[in-house]
Parts: sequence; C-alpha cells; structure tokens
Amino acid sequence: MTPPTGRRCAGLATVALGLLAFAGSVLAIGQSTCVAFKSAPSTFPIVNNRQASPILLSSDEWPGVQRAATDFASDIQQVTGVKPTLRNVTSTTSATLGTNAIIVGTLGKSALIDEIVNRTKLDVSSIQGKWEAFMAKEVANPLPGVKSAYVIVGSDKRGTIFALYDHSEQFGVSPWYWWADVPTTKHNDVFVQSSGCSHGSPTVQYRAIFLNDEQPALQNWAMEKFTNGTGAALTGSPFNHFFYTKLFELILRLKGNHLWPAQWSSAFGVDDVQNQALADWYGIVMGTSHEEPMMRSIPVEWNLFGTGAWDYSSNAQNIYPFWVEGAKRAEPFENMWTVGMRGNGDLPLESSGDNIALLEKVVADQRQILMGVYNTTDVTNIPQVWTLYKEVEGYYDEGLQVPEDITLMWTDDNWGNVRRNPLPSERNRTGGAGVYYHVDYVGDPRDYKWITSSQIEKTFEQMSLAVARDAVKIWVLNVGDMKPYEMHTEWFLTLAYDASLWTPSNYQSFVTQWAQREFDLSAKDADTVANLIHNVTRHNMRRKPELLNATTYSLINYREADNVVAELQSMVAVSTQLYNKLPTDAQAAFFQLVHHPILATNTLTSMWVASGQNILRASQARLSANDLANQVETLFTQDAALEKDYHSLLDGKWDHMMDQTHVMYYYWQQPMTNTMPMITKVQPSKQALAGAMRIVPEGSMGAWPGDNQFNCALGYGCGNPALTIDPFVPAGNRFVDVGAGGPTPFTFTVTSNASWVKISPSKGSISPSSPEQRVFLSVDWTKVSGVETATITFTATPQGQPQLVVPATLTANHTVVPSSFKGFVEGDGGVSIEAAHASRNTTVNGITWTELPGHGRTLSAVTPWPRGGNELNFTAGSGPSIEYDFFLFNTNSQGGNVTVTALVSPSLNTLGDDRPLGLGFQIDDGAPATNYFVPASVPGQVPTPWNGNDGWVANSIISVPVVLPVQPGAHTLKVWMIEPTVILQKIIIDTGGVRPSYLGPPESIFV
Repeated sequence: MTPPTGRRCAGLATVALGLLAFAGSVLAIGQSTCVAFKSAPSTFPIVNNRQASPILLSSDEWPGVQRAATDFASDIQQVTGVKPTLRNVTSTTSATLGTNAIIVGTLGKSALIDEIVNRTKLDVSSIQGKWEAFMAKEVANPLPGVKSAYVIVGSDKRGTIFALYDHSEQFGVSPWYWWADVPTTKHNDVFVQSSGCSHGSPTVQYRAIFLNDEQPALQNWAMEKFTNGTGAALTGSPFNHFFYTKLFELILRLKGNHLWPAQWSSAFGVDDVQNQALADWYGIVMGTSHEEPMMRSIPVEWNLFGTGAWDYSSNAQNIYPFWVEGAKRAEPFENMWTVGMRGNGDLPLESSGDNIALLEKVVADQRQILMGVYNTTDVTNIPQVWTLYKEVEGYYDEGLQVPEDITLMWTDDNWGNVRRNPLPSERNRTGGAGVYYHVDYVGDPRDYKWITSSQIEKTFEQMSLAVARDAVKIWVLNVGDMKPYEMHTEWFLTLAYDASLWTPSNYQSFVTQWAQREFDLSAKDADTVANLIHNVTRHNMRRKPELLNATTYSLINYREADNVVAELQSMVAVSTQLYNKLPTDAQAAFFQLVHHPILATNTLTSMWVASGQNILRASQARLSANDLANQVETLFTQDAALEKDYHSLLDGKWDHMMDQTHVMYYYWQQPMTNTMPMITKVQPSKQALAGAMRIVPEGSMGAWPGDNQFNCALGYGCGNPALTIDPFVPAGNRFVDVGAGGPTPFTFTVTSNASWVKISPSKGSISPSSPEQRVFLSVDWTKVSGVETATITFTATPQGQPQLVVPATLTANHTVVPSSFKGFVEGDGGVSIEAAHASRNTTVNGITWTELPGHGRTLSAVTPWPRGGNELNFTAGSGPSIEYDFFLFNTNSQGGNVTVTALVSPSLNTLGDDRPLGLGFQIDDGAPATNYFVPASVPGQVPTPWNGNDGWVANSIISVPVVLPVQPGAHTLKVWMIEPTVILQKIIIDTGGVRPSYLGPPESIFV
C-alpha cells in the first residue's frame, strides 16, 4: 500500500478550494460535501419519506468496518428517526433487497465490492493502493436485482471507516456526540449527490493523540464511570476496554488512526486483556509514548514485572526479555513501535557511560527482537519511531546514528514551540519524520493542564511548518485528559488529515464551522462563538492560567489589568447571552466547549487581579482594599462553584473532569489543593493619618496626601502628584482616583485654574459603602499651544472635619503632526505598532511577510511565507522587508537614539543552532542592525532565556531590542527577514517614556 506523500495532487487541491463552504445546511469541517436534505435530479435517497435504503456489506469485510457500519446505521436513525436495515449479503442474495441500497466495503477485502467493480467497471484507480483513501458514488445496476446503489469504497479498512464517519458528520452527527454531548441535527430526509464524496490519502500517515498526566481528572472520572470502584487487578487503573472503545470510536470519527494510551498508573496491555485486541478490531494503530519502548508501559510494567535497575548498560539481561514479552504480546496487532530508551519515569538515562553508544546498542537489540517475533530478516517493513525528546535530541545532534527506516519524531519544547525540524539533508530518509506536540504538560516552568490554553493559530503555524519540511509520517498530540481540549484535539487531527485545505487566510474559519456544526448556530452567532474561542485561548496562551499571579498584568500602567478584566467580563456577558438562547439540549455541550472555559478564565484572572489591587490599595491606605479582599473571597468560592457546575452536568456524567487544581502554584508541580490568593485588609474604623481623602493619579503606586514610598524617592515630604498628557495618548485622557481613607464620608469637588482642562465628574460623594470615584481629565487641544501646565485641585469636605485640599499638576504637551504624514504617531513616550499594520511589504524570491490572523498575545502576527523548500535566508537588507511609517517628537531623552523592540513568538532554531533566528532593523536609509535573538543551547536543552517563571515560554514572547539613531520627524522602520520562521507580533519604539507592562503599550494612534 502506498504511504501518503504529505501533499495532495493538483486535481484534489483544485477541488479543495470549495471544501470550506457549506452545502446548504450540511455542517461538516474540512471535507467535500456531498449530502443534501432535499431531493434533486442527481441525488440518491439515504432516507426519503420515512423509507431508508438498506446498508449492505460482505461477510468477509474487516470487523472494524462492520462495526463502523452499525454506527453509520445508528447515525442515520439519530438524524432521521428511521433506522436502515444492515445486512451481510452476496450477489446471489441481493435480488431480494429492493431497488436502492447503500453498499459499503473495502477494495480487495470485500468480495461484494470487488464483484461490483468487475461487473460495472467502476473506476477505483483514484484510491487503489492508497493509504486510507475512499470514494463514493451512485452506481447503476451494481448487483442482480438492485437498480441503483450508493457505493462507498475504501482503499483499506480505515479508508472505508473514514468514508462512513465522513458521511455521518455531514448528515448531522458530531464526532463529539458522546464525548461532549453535542446534539444531533435532525432532518426528515437525507440524500447524497450521485457523484458522491471522495478523499485521497491523508497528509500525515499516523495521526495520534496521547492521554497523559491523567491524574486527577481523567482517572477519577473513568474510575467512577467504567469500573465498580476497584480498577485493574495489578494497577488499579480504570482504563479498561469499556473506556477505550469509547475513545477508539472518537479517534476514528475525527479521522485519527493512532493512540498512545494512558501511562502513569496504568498499562494498556495488562489492565484489560481486551484492550489491544479491540484496538485492532476497531482499526486503531497502537503505540506507546516516547519513553515506553517495545509496547510496554513504563514505569508501571517495569515496576510490576522487571528485575533490577532500568539501566541497559548494567541490566540488559533482564530488560531484553522484558521487551521480548511486550513484542510477542503486541505482534498480532497493528502497531507503530516506539524504539529507543529513556530513564524510568520519563527521565534521562541512568547510565553514566557513553549514552550514544548505549542507545545505538538498545535500538539494534530492539530491532533484533522485532525480527525474531515477526520471523523476518527485513525489519524495515515494521513501522518504528524514535522520539527525539529532550536529551535524546542532543544525542542525535552529537552523532547518534539512527537506522534509515526508523521515523524520527521531532518534538516541541512542551509549550507548543517545535525544537527542530528535519533539515533538507534529512528529508529523504525512508522512515520519514514526525512531530510530538503538546497542549497539556507537567514540568518546568509550570504544569498547565486545567483548561484550554493553546491557540489553533499557533498550532497551524507550527504544524504547517512540519508539512513544509516533510515531517508528515506521524503527528502525536499530548492531550492530557483530552477534556477540555476537545476543539484543539479536533483541529490538530483535521490539519493532519488534510493540511492542504488550510492557509493563513482561512484557518480561523475552522472555529466558525465547528461552532455551526456543534450548536446549529446562524452564521452571525457562529462568528461570535469563534471570536469568544479566539479571545479566551489567546488570553490563556499569553499567560497560562497556572502562571498567573497578582501582578502579571500591570496594575498601574496603560490600564492593563483593568482592560484585561473588562475584556473577559464582556466575553462572559456575550457567552451567557448565547447560552441562554440555545435549545436546552445544546446547553450542556455549549457549557463544556465554550461557556465554562470563559467563566473559569474570567473568575481566575479577576481573582488574581483583585488580589493585586487589594494589596496595592491597602498600601495606599484606601478603604476600598477591603471590598477587593471580599471580591477575592467571592471569586474563590465562585471558582469552586464552577467546578461543581461542570461535575453536575447531565446527572454527573462528567463528575471529576474538573478535579485539576489550578490556584496558587508554589513551584512547577500542581498544588495539592486550591489556595486563595493573598489578601489583606485595612482597619475600617480607623482613618488614614493624612485625612479622609486619598488621591491616586494614574500610573502611580503612591497616594496623597501623606507619605508613601512611591510618592518620591525619599518617600516623605514629597511634592504634589503630577500627570502628563499629549494628544496622542491612546486612551485620550488621564484619571485620578478619589478614595476613602477611612470611615468618614465626604463630598469632593475637582477644579482647575486652566480653561482647557475638562473634568468628569467634577464632584462626587465618598463613603464606606461607595469608597471610590474615578475622575477623568482630558484636554481641549484647541486651547493649548506648546507645553502648558494646569493645577487640578481636589477639595474634600468630610463630615465633622476641616476641608482637605490636595493639588495636582497636569502638564499638557500639544504635539502636532504635519497634515501630509500618514502613519503611527509618538504618544505617551513611545510608538507601539501591531505587526500586521504595516505601511508596505516587499517580496523577494517569492517570499513575503504574511499575516497570521489572531496569532499571538494581542492582535495577530506576521511571518515570512511560504516556508520549506530551499529554506532561504538573507543578510539584513537583502531579503523581504516589512515597513512601518512613524512620527517622533522627542529623541533627546536617549541622546538622539531610540530603542526599537520587536516582540516575537518564542520560536526556536528549528534548522539548528548554525541557523539562529534573527531580524534586521533599519530606520530610513541608515545601516541595518541585526539581532540574532535565539542563542545556541546545550544539545538536547533549550536556551537559557527560555527558562523560569518569567522566561520566554512563561511570558509567551521574546523581546528583541536594538538601539538606533534617529531625530524627531517622520521616519520609516524596515524589519528585514533573515531566517524563515520568525513570528513578529508587535513593535515598540521607546523614546524614553515606555513603562513596564505585560503586553506592552497599547497601539499608538494612526493618522
């Protein structure tokens, strides 16, 4: 059978251009639609007028196809209420079956299909000999007595299975009907176009998910739902065949074909003797994770059955027969064999000797075992994969020799950034290459395995690079508990099944199509759901929920924390509105897939922000600190209530699936319980020493009147609070918070000695029940020339106390841009530009900076496109450039220089450290400055800046600064491509006033 090449032929690619549109109300993703719900001249009836065409198979068909056909019949019944008959027949019995029939079978396996091909001369050349391809079409007089049949033919067993599930999805059955309780879309009648549907070989040959880190959520849930409470005899594992058969079906419905089973407290081949046999029966290719060679679960099986140390250098005499037993146990079934070795428990090898030589010996012995078990002298026809994970990649880079036919599985850094791809010289290996990728992880710098926190936009970018560089033999996605990563799991497998359909210009449509299919939404509401999903995953990607703390987002600069919380609260309101208008039978699915992630993200983030504001306001002697403390407590309770809500869905169907702890990590490993963020309180009965009123200007951690370490360098005897503003401050105004400094109520007024100051509100009342009022200050710029200063006077009249007066200074700098200028303008001390908002773009050798919509922390990103091929790189000034026009007023604070900082995604040197990622920067006609920003690393490790709670992956960004000379006025910044896989998100030009924040300054004003 011919394996896939990873690229569709020109004819199929042409057809694919229309695949992303819906045919009527057919809600299916990434496939050619051939289903209709009204009769037409060129359609075949699946169900019409309450009559269903019978489904016919041959008794010699693959068992997995027979089983999928029962699903197919059941799916038709779920959609229409009519169940078709399902029969094994021969040509001699077909005469009694009626006029129409659906005939299903595998080419070369089904005698029925082979007879139809011979009898009707049906052209099957498009799928013959292909891997997992299928075709379907109406055929006249296929068998005696059958006038017309819709014939579904697979090139192999999974080709046939995929054909059936492909049609089921188009009929209205979501792959997630059981695993996420998506209701079936109902239709009275179902037809298929006579020309039918078809699909060639998938892009990626082996498409897998990996259940990992399955405690506490998945394991606790499975124990309750699939066992009598005791689990497997030797391991206590709940992952028996009742569990796995549910998963096998889901994988096949998603067009996957491969599984790495749960490992940490279970053993797939030991826990239930039916596991392996049923996997093969369903049509699933089994494997084991990167650290579990020869189909044996490590550490569980070694701890149960092994003797001595898991060290091949000293204990080969016991490990070798241990592997032989695993090979014998798995040999009857279809497998992708993991070879190689790591230390026990997914750790580096324990050997102190030459690990490269040791691993070469390990693999040679493992291949000898396979030859013996399979009774062959040619091991190259047995699928084998060696995952180059962490230190193993280092051994490979240092000279480890891998047999040509073994697939090299490259890995990400556990955070969605692929460490290395095949070099051009490695792309013609007969074993090919693949990628092991994560949306869930346990390890440094922090576990992330609570809710969805990966972007499909980033996965597209990374995995499309794998396609461009021919890493298409096997893709494995570490899905942790799988829930709540349902949509991302499907995206990964959809991309692997047919990557040719997806481009930077359309990949976001996947979520819209997914929303329409799952919830039967209008196009408008589906777009709304897509925006919600994009925003919540962007939020959780830019800082994993487990890494949040009280000061992640700036509490004082750019209104950052306030804006983040406001965005999340807006998402909650929109999601709630959608949830409430959905039919009752769709609400459970919507809650799991959309609503809960948004509610949970908002609750956790708001809790951390409130904790930070609580501590800050207490240091400012503000009574509102107590309200914030109460808010943190309320949100902490709400977090637990959301978990309970999830567990109560559908009479507890998903009980335990949100058991994962996620609040207050103390180091990388999950906390043993959720712990509320720190809070404090001020004494509500005691007035601040400086009086009843507290004044806090925007951008300050200090407070007036009185002493505060942040009011000035000395911390006492400080001057009045001061603010500055210019016409190009993105927010358009400044604010001052007026707050209660204790229990005494007061009224206040705000006045100015300058007519150009606009104040809103200019008066108010403060009390313990209403302890804060934000006062906004803006400027009538028609009345300001150059730099002018105004005094803003805050006057409090407390009950029973003298008036309290606090003056503040507002300096307005009326900067003016020439009317002929078009571009971004300096404001608030710098220029901030989203990378997609370029003034112009250039193409060199067919490569252009191209937008990746939605990718990154704020808006989107740009990257040189296409990739792969000759892997061109350039010196700064010679390759493709992307340009940004900007206007500066001030460069004096840095001596005639500015600091230009590019914020780029944390990509790695995927072509090796001799091809480090870099960018070139040039202002106007000045000399380009180059920054190669990803340093070389120790083989098998990541660069030093990657690490830590504020390293590259924790912050999900790399800051790339250069200092360039420039004078005030209009300029153009050119960013030059050097290496092909740089992902540019944002540009910040600091003229001396850029302040610390997590996301950087908001985008500057464009004129």
